[in-house]
Amino acid sequence: MLAKVLSGTTIGLDGVLIEVEVDVAEKGFPHFNIVGLPSKSVDEAKERVRTAIINVGYEMPDSRITVNLAPADIQKTGAGFDLPITIGILTVSGNIKKDSIINSLFIGELSLEGELRTVPGIISITILAKEKRIKNIYLPWGNVYEASLIDGINIYPIKNLIQLILHLNGDRRLSPFPHQPINQLVKEEKYEYLFEDVKGQEMAKRALEIASAGFHNVLLKGPPGTGKTFLARAFPSILPAMEKKEVFEVTKIYSVSGLLQEKFFIVNRPFRSPHHTTSRIGLIGGGSIPSPGEISLAHRGVLFMDELAEFPRNILESLRQPLEDGFITISRAAGSLRFPSRFILLAASNPCPCGYLGHPKKSCCCLPGAILKYKKRLSGPLLDRIDIHSDVPFLEESKLTTDISSETSKTIRERVMTARERQKKRFLKEKIFTNGEMNSVQIKKYCQVEDRAINLLKQAINKFSLSARSYFKVIKIAQTVADLSNKEKIEVSHISEALQFRPLDE
Repeated sequence: MLAKVLSGTTIGLDGVLIEVEVDVAEKGFPHFNIVGLPSKSVDEAKERVRTAIINVGYEMPDSRITVNLAPADIQKTGAGFDLPITIGILTVSGNIKKDSIINSLFIGELSLEGELRTVPGIISITILAKEKRIKNIYLPWGNVYEASLIDGINIYPIKNLIQLILHLNGDRRLSPFPHQPINQLVKEEKYEYLFEDVKGQEMAKRALEIASAGFHNVLLKGPPGTGKTFLARAFPSILPAMEKKEVFEVTKIYSVSGLLQEKFFIVNRPFRSPHHTTSRIGLIGGGSIPSPGEISLAHRGVLFMDELAEFPRNILESLRQPLEDGFITISRAAGSLRFPSRFILLAASNPCPCGYLGHPKKSCCCLPGAILKYKKRLSGPLLDRIDIHSDVPFLEESKLTTDISSETSKTIRERVMTARERQKKRFLKEKIFTNGEMNSVQIKKYCQVEDRAINLLKQAINKFSLSARSYFKVIKIAQTVADLSNKEKIEVSHISEALQFRPLDE
């Protein structure tokens, strides 16, 4: 006898429908075989399924069992096929009504006692089920909250195998879990680091405010102990809340990576801070079965790279394409996968290996060759992709010991959110959210520059030899400054402020 049960898996960030075909032969030597390119974790389902069925009080068919995972040319990984294989076996053996599994998708890992355990990628599989117009999805209780973000499908959280069997047979019906609107899930986050706790450094704070408002990349440069890391840690406190579409994008990445854990969904912007010993694959993603790296886990949030020049040059150069395009393409012999990587790069760097080059009170002890080698780790094309360059200078004792309170993160965040609202209306018909995502065509379309400001730009091009990329970045930064000032057009003062944040060597 044959039973067909619908299930799913993920390839990259997208769900793929898998049909689990279970055949129990009436004759033949007892044998349990799984085909359809199963990985080791899928093949081991034979022992988990056999033991779980026996431990919940049912008999395992004493004959030849063949399970086919179709389509057979897709590699199947993970323990999520435990539940559909079990349902198929129990259906064929007559313990579950065959009609009850029609138009339903099953996914989940089984314990030896028949309890259901969470699996990664549930939100992608739920979206797939909705697109395929599947009526019901049965999944572990631990995955229900991320699945509940998707409306238009009946979601049944299951604690154990017995509960599911009773429901399918109509003996003890379960109610579908209600849909959770995202706006009811967003809670105000408490931040450990705030801008009001940073003494001085008004220029750097202004740079981070512009970066937050327009989604621009930032490089903070200065000697040790001036507050670069503290400013970076306080940066999330001025970031605006994510839009509904952004919440889906980020949650999907964390779900596929198995990093949701007890959060269930991501409503606050990610802040990733990889160590400088991180590998290239760890940073950009990849592996034998490609998975998202740090740049994708920072999507719609912040990637903080402290001591930027300490990262190996080949790793830093791998950031160039994602910074420009907002995604990373990982190619393997079996095909290519694309992961989103639209993040704010927030980097901090010392001026030299010892950190005291140009310090007003401490002498630099580095040899000229060491300084040159240190600076060469950051290539020109990479630095050109960073919109805002800001110095974080040594603090005088008068500023360090002052009792004058700084502007609060809450006040700065309100200005940022007002600027973001202007951008939201501006890009209503586009696929972007912020000024920092604009390409050259969109800059020409949406950025209105006054004649005097254009003349200043022309002078800057001649004096600083601005590249085409730098020219457009200046306009994007100026547009963000104009949005913070509630101005419709880019004025001379906005261009002037934007030019302050370009590298001095330009």
